[in-house]
Amino acid sequence: MTELTLKQADCIIDGALAKARELDTAPMAAIVLDKGGNIIAFKREDGASIMRFNIAQAKAWGSIGMLMSSRKMAEMAEVRPTFVSALGEMSGGKIAPSPGSVLIEDQQGELLGAVGVSGDLPDLDEQCSYAGIASSDCKLRE
Repeated sequence: MTELTLKQADCIIDGALAKARELDTAPMAAIVLDKGGNIIAFKREDGASIMRFNIAQAKAWGSIGMLMSSRKMAEMAEVRPTFVSALGEMSGGKIAPSPGSVLIEDQQGELLGAVGVSGDLPDLDEQCSYAGIASSDCKLRE
């Protein structure tokens, strides 16, 4: 069984934050969770607001729980708002259906976890998540 390592998680986060600086975003926070939703690594840029940890974690946790990107969860919320609202209740408020989180899998397609980014507009958060994974030896699960 493949596990996401701390080294990989750090690489993903550093890649996400490097993309944020390239895009000149507001200060960001990035988190990597394993496939069980446990925190492997987290970084918060200087000046990022105190809620950024919670938002990044909720985006990533929801992605793992539903096996989809937080963008797909946001799209689902538009067509199935009652269901997504119920997910929020069932999870104790641990999900944030807003773009910024994507799933991580190994080269064989096995789920490893998720990266979540928060700090700017959702589309920019998501770009940073993708960049983080691209900077590592992992790939995405769509």
